[in-house]
Amino acid sequence: MKTLADILPAVGATFGSAEANPLGLAGNRDVVVLVIDGLGAELVARHRETAPTLAGHVVDTLVAGFPATTATSLTSLAVGAPCATHGIVGYTFAVPDGDGLRSLNSLRWRLDTAEGENALAAYPPETVQRQPSRLQEFAARGVEIHYVIPGYQRDSGLTRAAFRATGIVHPAATLDEVRDGILTVARHSGTGSRFAYAYFADLDANGHVYGPESPEWLAVLRAVDAFVADLLSELPATCTLLITGDHGMIRADTVIDLESRAELRRDVRLIAGEARVRHVYLEHPDALAAVHAAWAGELSTHATVVTREQALDEHWFGPTPPDSVITRRIGDVIAVAEGNSILVRPTTEAFESTLLGHHGARTAAEQLVPLIANRAAFA
Repeated sequence: MKTLADILPAVGATFGSAEANPLGLAGNRDVVVLVIDGLGAELVARHRETAPTLAGHVVDTLVAGFPATTATSLTSLAVGAPCATHGIVGYTFAVPDGDGLRSLNSLRWRLDTAEGENALAAYPPETVQRQPSRLQEFAARGVEIHYVIPGYQRDSGLTRAAFRATGIVHPAATLDEVRDGILTVARHSGTGSRFAYAYFADLDANGHVYGPESPEWLAVLRAVDAFVADLLSELPATCTLLITGDHGMIRADTVIDLESRAELRRDVRLIAGEARVRHVYLEHPDALAAVHAAWAGELSTHATVVTREQALDEHWFGPTPPDSVITRRIGDVIAVAEGNSILVRPTTEAFESTLLGHHGARTAAEQLVPLIANRAAFA
């Protein structure tokens, strides 16, 4: 099955690279890739009446990749490879700190918590994620790079880690601003090619706070659909538009408080990840069997608990084995929530633990995202 990491290699093929074109895209002067954060394929399919334009223009279904979380998915998109290659292995993951470990929040690029110490100086994004991005390759071929993104993302740690290429930024937080930015990119009389990465956050935000499929979430989905309908009618034929999501979402119905279970803290140095996927790092290697057994027993039917070795043997993070640096970022034990359970840490992650909508795990609801395209993509 095709993945998010296949999109930009396919775009690159239309710009003249020698790589395969896994999506079968047609060549065109300009290409815009728009990520609607939280746009899951199953959610779109269930709400065709609310989003007829989106549902009617789905050309394929892609796998986000594990874990299905924004920082990992956007890096996989930008680099054209899964996280075993690029190393952004979760919402938070362990990084070395002297003789110990600290948790790096890769979405906000902060240490220990989402509001913690800024990590840009201590952990420069370009050293944490060392792979070149596909946007850099496009720029080297003479393609003009544009970003249609919220202003705060311009110099964020994640943008630096994933996208890397310098380009023209069109600050855009609302749908109207995203529309105007995309049309500014696409409406030009030159013969040179342009590539734009565009992003819209509100569907994901409403899903987290109110739950996916809530009235508030559906209102945003309806607005996104109207926006896309207008955009499809306004884009010139010289612009290919590809729309996708970075993950889907589930609504939590069973909350497991990890901090209240003493057995889960024994021999554990650090817990990272997020409520649907937990990385567990040990105090010492000899504790692996005991910690694995304790977590598997305590979480029972609420989560699948595996060792790092098993996850790597089964290629959870991608088909190519990670290098030793990336391997150490993956928990010694990994707990992946099942059903609609969440594994929360209310003290460390106070806000995240209150959310109704979550993602990250291996279910189709979280992993599958639509690929939506205009007619120019395959003309």
